[in-house]
Parts: sequence; structure tokens; C-alpha cells
Amino acid sequence: MIPSGPYPNGRGAAAARRPAAPSTMAKKFPSDAQALPALTPTRPSKDLQVFANPAPQRDYLIRFEVPEFTCLCPLTGQPDFAHFTIEIVPDRRCVELKSLKMYFWSYRDEGAFHERVTNIVLDDLVRAIAPRFARISADWFVRGGIHTRIVAEHRKRGWTPAPEIALPGPAGDGTALR
Repeated sequence: MIPSGPYPNGRGAAAARRPAAPSTMAKKFPSDAQALPALTPTRPSKDLQVFANPAPQRDYLIRFEVPEFTCLCPLTGQPDFAHFTIEIVPDRRCVELKSLKMYFWSYRDEGAFHERVTNIVLDDLVRAIAPRFARISADWFVRGGIHTRIVAEHRKRGWTPAPEIALPGPAGDGTALR
């Protein structure tokens, strides 16, 4: 075959500029004996990480929704599912979200009564961040025909919330925005 154009073998300019790989050069692949990195870089953990509250001078509400909480029934070993809502008025510290996710994940294979796990979550958050106010609402899915909702609260000693301000609704119909 006769090459067409200025480049040998008709491979184009880029191929002509690229040096040929020496025959002794071999690609390096990990051997079977080497450990490969874990597919899951994170693991469940009860360690709640915190950071400094960026606005400690004011009360403001942080609301977390955890719609896929899972633990095991301590009597049957079957899974129990809940939707957790966490409302916090922080003081000096806030909880870091990924650590909160890993914290909730850590309950997946643990047996726990609904009332106990709801209160433990509140106690652990209070211990980690010492908020001015915290409310945990756990809405447990129906089990045996019974729907359970558990609400637990913490108020820092001496803290009182600012008075609620009711704003008119968008239509001016007297409906309050909260």
C-alpha cells in the first residue's frame, strides 16, 4: 500500500509525533496479592462530627429530614422503618451532615425499641452540640396495624425562644406563614 499524504502509514500528524513505545515497556497492573481500595469509602459510625456555628449571635432553626431510617425490632429481628425529623436551634456548634448520615446508618443492624432509639438520638445530638433547643420526631411506619410517632425535646436551661411572628400568607387571606 502506498501511504497517502505526508505521514507514513496514513496515521495522521498526532501518530507521527508520538514516539513508538519500546517493546520492553510493559503496563503495570496491580498484582492479585495487592489489596484493592474498598468500594465503600465510608462506614457506619456513631461519631458525630461538629463545626462552629457560623451565626451564634441569633436563634435560627436547622431542620433535617431523614426519610430512610432503619433499625431492627429487638423482639422479632425484622426491620423497622421510620422518617425522622430533627429540628435544632444551635448554640456554639452544629452537626456535620455526612457524620449524621453515617450515624443514622449505624442503626441499620441494631435492635432497638422505637421509644429508646428516638431518645438515644436526641441524647447523642445534645451531647455532641449542646443546642439551645432540639426536637426529634420519629414517624414509624405501620407495623402490626399500629402507627407510632414519638417526639422528644431538649431545651437548654435558661433558654427561651423569641416570640413567634405570624406573617400574612401570600394571598393576603389571613393564612399565616410560619
